[in-house]
Amino acid sequence: MKILEKIINIDRRVIFLLIGLVVFIPLLFKIVTPTKISEPVKKAYEAIEALPPGSNVMISIDFDPTSAPECMPMYIAILRHCFKRNLRVIVLGHIAYGIPLGEIGLEKVSKEFGKKYGVDYVNLGFRPGYTAIMVGMGREIRDFYAQDYRGTPIDSFPFMRDVHNYNDIEMLVDIAHGYSAELWVQYAGARYGQRIIIGSTGVVAPDIYPYLQSGQIEGIIGGMKGAAEYEQLLKRPDMAAIGMPALSISHFFIVFLIIMANIGFFIRRRKR
Repeated sequence: MKILEKIINIDRRVIFLLIGLVVFIPLLFKIVTPTKISEPVKKAYEAIEALPPGSNVMISIDFDPTSAPECMPMYIAILRHCFKRNLRVIVLGHIAYGIPLGEIGLEKVSKEFGKKYGVDYVNLGFRPGYTAIMVGMGREIRDFYAQDYRGTPIDSFPFMRDVHNYNDIEMLVDIAHGYSAELWVQYAGARYGQRIIIGSTGVVAPDIYPYLQSGQIEGIIGGMKGAAEYEQLLKRPDMAAIGMPALSISHFFIVFLIIMANIGFFIRRRKR
């Protein structure tokens, strides 16, 4: 009973310290635990795995630093899969703060696989407009992206000379923390028949599942867990696989404190 009383009256600073330790220790020792592969993530993986070498994959960076802990691992995993399969990657985005993150990912993964800018991948950068761009690219990409993010004409890159609209894009991958995922499905998917994979934060993923069930998208990578599953399929555990144990243990610890505090509360009230 004394233990329950102590839990009820525990100083919040102690709780903050314990949560910090619960999160820090698994990250420090890089603990990785096996993750059950969900069907939506498996479908996303298999869709990219089935693309023939040389196919063009467009990745839309629709997240910013606030959601990078969830979105960046899945973006890195997708890039690794594409470069491993010798697929050509076209990166663009509708959030200005997300483009530097996209470039960081490209620089990191391209070095791992020895890929060259302008030959194996290109970064088209940010353009404002959202739906206008999504619809307009169905006609001609150059209407909006005549140059890459460095200001270099895209026709100076050999593989981009044959890329004009969605007919030349074998797969579109949207890494999103908001409503852009649904816009891609509505404007690029429904209007032009573009094949789409969605990677999203955990809070957005439930809104995307109806599109998977209806066959409008190829797969879903939802939150850090989805990213960890994709890393496991690649046999390349990284940020998400390392982060999941810390996330899971901290959740269990918080639930434990809530349960114990409630038990103590009802016992104390009954005594009174």
